[in-house]
Amino acid sequence: MIDLRKPQRGHRDARARPPRTAKLIAACVGAIGLLSGSIGLAQQGPQLTPNYRDADIRVVAEQVSQVIGRTIIVDPRVRAQVTVLSNAPMSPPAFYRLFQSVLEVHGFVALDSGDALQIVPDANARFGAGSDYVTQAIVLDNIAAAQLVPILRPLLPQSAHLAAHPTSNSLIVADRPQNIQRILTLIRRMDQAGTEDVEVVPLENAGADDIVRMMNALNQAAQAAGGTPPIQVISDPRTNSVLLAGTGPGRLRYRALIAHLDTPTAQGGNTLVRYLNYADAEGLATKLQAQFGGAGGTGGAGAGGAAKPGAAPEGANSGPVTIWADAGTNALVINAPERIRQDMMAVVNQIDIPRLQVQVDAIIVEITESKAAQIGTTWLLNGADSNKGLGITNFSSTAGSITQLATSGSTASASAVSQGLTAAIGRLRDGGTSWVALLNALRGDADTNVVSTPQIVTLDNEEAEIKVGQQVPFVTGQFTNTGSTNAGTVNPFQTIQRQEVGTKLKITPQINEGSGVKLKIEQETSSISAGATGAVDLVTNNRTISTSVFVHDGDMLILGGLIDDQMRNNEQRVPGLGRIPGLGWLFRARKTERTKTNLMVFIRPVILHDETDARFQTSSKYRYVQELQRQMNDSNKPLIRSGDRPEVPPFPEPPPAKPSTTPAPAANGSESK
Repeated sequence: MIDLRKPQRGHRDARARPPRTAKLIAACVGAIGLLSGSIGLAQQGPQLTPNYRDADIRVVAEQVSQVIGRTIIVDPRVRAQVTVLSNAPMSPPAFYRLFQSVLEVHGFVALDSGDALQIVPDANARFGAGSDYVTQAIVLDNIAAAQLVPILRPLLPQSAHLAAHPTSNSLIVADRPQNIQRILTLIRRMDQAGTEDVEVVPLENAGADDIVRMMNALNQAAQAAGGTPPIQVISDPRTNSVLLAGTGPGRLRYRALIAHLDTPTAQGGNTLVRYLNYADAEGLATKLQAQFGGAGGTGGAGAGGAAKPGAAPEGANSGPVTIWADAGTNALVINAPERIRQDMMAVVNQIDIPRLQVQVDAIIVEITESKAAQIGTTWLLNGADSNKGLGITNFSSTAGSITQLATSGSTASASAVSQGLTAAIGRLRDGGTSWVALLNALRGDADTNVVSTPQIVTLDNEEAEIKVGQQVPFVTGQFTNTGSTNAGTVNPFQTIQRQEVGTKLKITPQINEGSGVKLKIEQETSSISAGATGAVDLVTNNRTISTSVFVHDGDMLILGGLIDDQMRNNEQRVPGLGRIPGLGWLFRARKTERTKTNLMVFIRPVILHDETDARFQTSSKYRYVQELQRQMNDSNKPLIRSGDRPEVPPFPEPPPAKPSTTPAPAANGSESK
């Protein structure tokens, strides 16, 4: 046997030759070694000791083909220099396995293709066929195929192919058989039927949501400490149960902990006292009893805010439900099973919250201009004989009547004289013709400018009303005894009814999501009319608005308005004489009236979100009143020089926060002992 590691006699060391010559000699030496091995096969058995130094892999493949007796097809891309150092003889099968290892080191693979072998790069091996590189589909039963791809990919060579098929839950692997066998062994250990199961734990006293919250906190702590796998905990509020999913020992530990927590309270009993901060206890007790007192919400409240007991709703813990309110402490006293009490507290916690306030400023502007003018002449003519001949002219346009002056004689009173200018001319005598001409003229102007700014503050969804005005008397009837002095004592009287005249504002605000306010408004403004002409009794102007509007916080909106312009002309005359040119004005009366009214109503809501907003609005109005009082005190007081007018005290500063002396009730109330 020839040892290729030592130079033979008669040969120089190949390492002393140039590189190309060294490669050729190495190939020859490898051939001599294989020939020597062939001689040894015939003489001493199939034993080979291959040694190569920078030999061409194609030459080595040719020698392997001669040893194993099979055709080898080499891909043109297969190029490499091989170095193999061996110190022990080996059989031809062992020599072939050594050749496969050499190919793997250089990134090639030998594929079995019938009677021949194909030597190709690893990147193309999975597209070939043969027992040296196979493709296999591995079906999984318990684990999702996509979950195993990132776990197994680092364990395979770069040339191997690994993909998941989600529809069939399979893994597609293309690699050498030994690698696939190793992956199969690993997958069998991982793809086992899980020991996890789902368990339902019903609760009797505790709430499912509270238990789940504590269990999840325990899971997070276990994960942070790197402990056992976490247990999935889910609550079912409808049945008040807890669902556990995980390993058997973990579920057993959690079930024992839940059984310890699901115990009655230390005080015992089902009575709970809940102090309310903002809601009304009496009204809330009635509503809670209607909802939780019986199936379908048929409960009711008794006198004094106490609710009648009822049966528990279906599906909840059994037991009577009784709710009554203590008005003195604004508290609810609830007697009900634990599960029902938890549902009640969930409702109370969302209702017993501070409510926003709304300040509504209304601006009412009314401008009225009224003008009136009248002029007329009336005549009275009496014949020579007082018993014969009489002529009178009288017009309704004129305020007075000439007959009143004529019949009153010397006892004429001021009421007989009409308003405005009254002038008379004539001749009165016992014999002959008497005549009188009466001239009446009146001009009246009236201007009214009323600006009202009522303000009101109320809670959200609470009706508020403000009235600013006075009681005005109106004559509704009268009686006068005009009989003779012999008939008895004269006893005249009048009946009077008083009515409110002023400004009324009634609002109901509703704050919507965001900064909008819906307002239901009833606005009424009444005032005494200052007319241009006289009236038998007082005349009032009345303006009313009833509407619902939506206004953004701080914006101003007009609610309504009235623009009225009236013109009235009235002329009365004696037929024929009233149309005489020049002299016709002596036999006619004229009256003209004009009234212009302009009324506008504006509204401006401001949402008071907290005590800071409320204090700001209050202080601004308070200081405005103080400034008005200072201006009045600075004015002259000629009659009382030493007297000081009263003033409001300075605006108080907010008191410092006081420490709480009574413990605040818990979120779900406090139970009675």
